[in-house]
Amino acid sequence: MRWLVILLCLLWPGAVLAQTSTVLPSELSISVSIEERETVPYPREMVLIRIRGVYRRHITREQLEQPDFDGFNWTQLGPDRWTEDRIRGQKVKILERRMALFPERSGELTIGAFTHHLTLTNEQDNWFDHDIRSEPVTVTVAPQPAAQGDNWWFPVKYLRISDQWSNAPDQLKPGEGVLRIIHIEAVGVTPEMIPPMPDLTSPSAMVFAHPEKRLVELSPDGPVTHAFWRWTIRPTNGTSAILEPLTLSFFDTVGRINREAVITAQRIAYSEGAEPVAAIPVAPARLPGWPVGVLACVAFLAACAVTLAGRDVTGRKALRRFPIFDPLARSLRRAARAGQAREVRRRAVALLRRDGESAARRRQLESFDRAVFGPGDGTALNLDGFARSFVRAGQSADTIG
Repeated sequence: MRWLVILLCLLWPGAVLAQTSTVLPSELSISVSIEERETVPYPREMVLIRIRGVYRRHITREQLEQPDFDGFNWTQLGPDRWTEDRIRGQKVKILERRMALFPERSGELTIGAFTHHLTLTNEQDNWFDHDIRSEPVTVTVAPQPAAQGDNWWFPVKYLRISDQWSNAPDQLKPGEGVLRIIHIEAVGVTPEMIPPMPDLTSPSAMVFAHPEKRLVELSPDGPVTHAFWRWTIRPTNGTSAILEPLTLSFFDTVGRINREAVITAQRIAYSEGAEPVAAIPVAPARLPGWPVGVLACVAFLAACAVTLAGRDVTGRKALRRFPIFDPLARSLRRAARAGQAREVRRRAVALLRRDGESAARRRQLESFDRAVFGPGDGTALNLDGFARSFVRAGQSADTIG
């Protein structure tokens, strides 16, 4: 009898660890948990979740099936992580998967059940299939703040912007251009959530925009997206040009506040000590014979007749010489009377683009930029005087032309 008790004691641990066809709920489990946070998320704001499975049986094969994520965009933060641990003295295997979800709308959104397809073994070491499922989880999403208006809704956990140049923008050689790269690094967003590349404008520079690039890398804090905005810029007036500022609005999900990142105006110019580009010698022109001249006159008159057909040559364009009939001139003076320097510059740039560049207007706009964007505070600038002289300069150019 004593030997029988000893034999049972020796065989009992093996019976406990034996693989059977009956699967107890305590042997296999999987759950979904949401990272704790103090505030209710807004649409498109990152929500971190963790999927955790605990397994006390030998697993031959496995496949984790995730739900459809109705109402969410999502990204997985790296591969699944398998580890071993001991719970109450028993050795178990643990599966962990981290994901970032981005709600698409407000309200009560449900994260469906994850299904883990497992292949187990029984007493005869035969394989059989067994599935376990997690419980659904509900996420409450608050409506988007109305203060954003029509701005691009851009909730971000951390944002960093750097402004880089291929060479010094204010020390260019004559005829040389410069490459500008704005690098945006955003934590907690996917590439499609970053606002579109803005238009970089300047009244006296040629700006060529390159296709933007967006990359994403994964981190424990969520996806990190990098966007690169690139332009090639060259002054067109032979001296210098001013690039207008850029503004990027975003919602700080840590401080829970709307913010604006402003990239200030930038001056690009040719170096004062640079030697001018040598002029290419041109052979003296020679007049053609009279038959060629007659043919050129006929072609010129025919082209004028086709171009001016059905057009009012002296109507609207002639009325623009009188400021009272010119809407752009009126808006320029109205902004000057209101003391809005930024609006004054925009209206002046619009006049310059419509009427074409002139030496007088270009000098006045450069003086305006030095007064506003220079070291001073710009209080000495007379906006009304600038508006009147800028409009008169355009009228003089029309009269001369």
